[in-house]
Amino acid sequence: MLLTTGQAAAELGMAITTFRRLVHARLIPGLTNRGVRVMVPLEAVQALSTRRTAPLDALTASEIAVLRVEADRQTREADAKNPERTGYSATLQTEEIQRAMRGWWRCDAPSVAAGGVLPVTVSGFVVAVLTGLDRWESNGRGRHAFPGAVLAGYVTDLVRPAIHLTASVAADRQTAELLLGSRLPSHSGGPIAYVSTRNADFEGP
Repeated sequence: MLLTTGQAAAELGMAITTFRRLVHARLIPGLTNRGVRVMVPLEAVQALSTRRTAPLDALTASEIAVLRVEADRQTREADAKNPERTGYSATLQTEEIQRAMRGWWRCDAPSVAAGGVLPVTVSGFVVAVLTGLDRWESNGRGRHAFPGAVLAGYVTDLVRPAIHLTASVAADRQTAELLLGSRLPSHSGGPIAYVSTRNADFEGP
C-alpha cells in the first residue's frame, strides 16, 4: 500500500513540510512517483512511527545541543554549479557530511562543547552524530564553527535503519550507535536547539 506525502505526514503526526525534508534528504527508500505525487510505502511510515526516542539519559552531560538541518540544497536542486553543502543528504560522502556539519552556526559554542556530542537531526530523526567539539572558531557575528569536529556516524536509510559508524575512537562509535536513527524532537527558532538529557518530555519538532 502506498501513501501520499500528506497521508504519511499525518500518520507520523508531523507537518507535510516536515515530512518532505526526509524525502528530499533521500532518507526513505522505496519512493515512487504517481504523476506529480510522491508515494511512500506504508511499511516505511509504520517503521518510522515506531522508532524509539533517543536515550539521552545514557549520556553524561545534563544538556546537549542538537543541530537541526534541512535537506542538502545541492542534492535536492541538482545544482552542480554550487559546491557549497548546506544540509544533509543520504547520498553525500562521509567527507562531505563532515564539512557541511562543522558550521557556521549561530550558537553558544561553550554550551555545544560542554555537551560532548552534537546529534544532527532532519525532521526530528538523528541522521548524524558529531564529536570532538572542544575547539571552535567565531566569525565575530555570533556564528561558530567546530573545525575539529569528528563525524562519528551517519544514516543513509531511516527505515531499516542503515547506520555507518566512522569514528576511530570506540567511545565515539558507541555514542553514535546509541543515537543514530532514533527520534530526537527539539524546539528552536534556529538551527541549534538545547535539550535536557534528564527530561523525557521533549517538545515536538
